[in-house]
Order: sequence, then C-alpha cells, then structure tokens
Amino acid sequence: MAAQTLPRMSVEAYLAYERDQEARHERVDGYLYAMTGAGDRHEEIAANLLAALHRHLQGSGCRVYGSNLKIRVGDDFYYPDLFVRCARERGDPYFKTDPVLVIEVLSPNTQRYDRGDKRLAYQSLSSLKEYALVSQELPQIEVLHRVGPEWASRRYDAPNDLLVLSSIDFERALAEIYA
Repeated sequence: MAAQTLPRMSVEAYLAYERDQEARHERVDGYLYAMTGAGDRHEEIAANLLAALHRHLQGSGCRVYGSNLKIRVGDDFYYPDLFVRCARERGDPYFKTDPVLVIEVLSPNTQRYDRGDKRLAYQSLSSLKEYALVSQELPQIEVLHRVGPEWASRRYDAPNDLLVLSSIDFERALAEIYA
C-alpha cells in the first residue's frame, strides 16, 4: 500500500473527503492509502463467507458487513473484507467502532500489512473477540481469538476442517468457503 500524494487529513476532513470519492481510502496516522481492487478468487471467498454469515446471523441481533464499510480505531480508519458487530444502536452510518469479528481475505500484496499493523490495530479494540486471516491461495484460515488479555490462534487447513468462529457460534466446512 502506498500513500497518496495528499496532505495529511484530520478525521473530519477525511470523512468528508471519503464520502465524495469513488475509490476507497484507509486513513492511518493522518495519511490516506488507496485501496486496490481484488482478484476473482478473493471476491469468491469473501462472497461465500458473507452469504454464510448473513444466513447464520439472521434473527441474532448481529450483522455482517462487507468491504465498503469502515472500522474506526482511534483516529484511523480501515476497510476490512468482512466484519460482524452485535450492537443495538446503529452508530455512525459510515463507520463502526465495535466489531466482534473481523475477517481479512489475504492478498499477496496486503498480507504482511493484514498480519502486522492492521492486526494490531484491530486487536486494540476491546469489542474484538476474533480476527480471521483467510488465504486465497489454498484452503487455510488462521483465527486469532482473545483469551483474557492475550491472543491465541487456531489454524484450519484441510478442506474437510470445520471453521469455528466462537464469537458468533458459527461453524462451516472449509470446502464450502472455498467452493
């Protein structure tokens, strides 16, 4: 990800600017980073997860959101591939601050960022219970989950493995996610 040639922006200026843009931008430390398009495999996996999560969450009070809604972490804003929040109030219509689950489908050019700084930002949110990193190259999902003040991880890497997201009581075979 490369910073655009724009001056640093305040939170208010960023939110106003972003509403008028066709391209999406993440804001980190005042700098804007243009979001690049995804490949077909990335979109297929994200769509499979979105559909499965949407069906699973119906009637639960939780909602799943796709890649067009931001998560605010302090004064930074990120566009995850998917996230789930379980709150009664809607909050701001353009960003949310309280996800319980964030899912990133890894791309070759963003996976280091998704595993590093972005992961640390998400994990600083007290609401977050799980962070899932989904490979698009092969059936492999790593789920980082909160255990008290610490984080542990589980890895699923066989097509007949059952992905378990305990934050929302969800189970699904990897074969269905990677169909």
